[in-house]
Amino acid sequence: MNTEKKTIKNLRRVSVVGTSGSGKTTFAKNLARILKVEHIELDAIYWLPDWGERPKNEFLDLVKKAAAGDDWVFDGNYSSTRETVWQRATAIVWLNYSFPRTFYRALNRTTSRILSNEVMWSGNRETFGKAFLSRDSILLWMLTTYHEKRRRYSKLLLEDKLGEKEIFIFRHPKQAEKFLQRIERSNA
Repeated sequence: MNTEKKTIKNLRRVSVVGTSGSGKTTFAKNLARILKVEHIELDAIYWLPDWGERPKNEFLDLVKKAAAGDDWVFDGNYSSTRETVWQRATAIVWLNYSFPRTFYRALNRTTSRILSNEVMWSGNRETFGKAFLSRDSILLWMLTTYHEKRRRYSKLLLEDKLGEKEIFIFRHPKQAEKFLQRIERSNA
């Protein structure tokens, strides 16, 4: 799908998806800034202090409230929220990058967060033990879910259920960057 020449119709409500390490949050923040709309990060809604998981019903209620807004950019891959977010979305962006690229990015991001002691959602921090010695490792998660997510999005984004939603699939970060530059020029 050549998104560089594709006419962009409606970016009022955009869902950004991709495997862990694909750069969803960075892309979504930049797109939201350009569009001057709210950026909603599903991880920020989901995670509680000490890496606690928000109860499912509470999580889904908060997502529904956020998705009820008129203009936004969501980022995240929680399958439990897909129906709510995608039903309201006018466009879906899939950062469909290669495994080596996303794993390299996830490894660099995780290492950087550990070394800088970066505070994440609800005051959580990544640690060496959690990242490299735990079954809850984001790197292990990425390794075990990458191919399944790719297969699932390939199928989901071709379904008729999506109706008139615009679908943008980027296989390389340069495509995503050009897309953002194009949106920025058209909004200037």
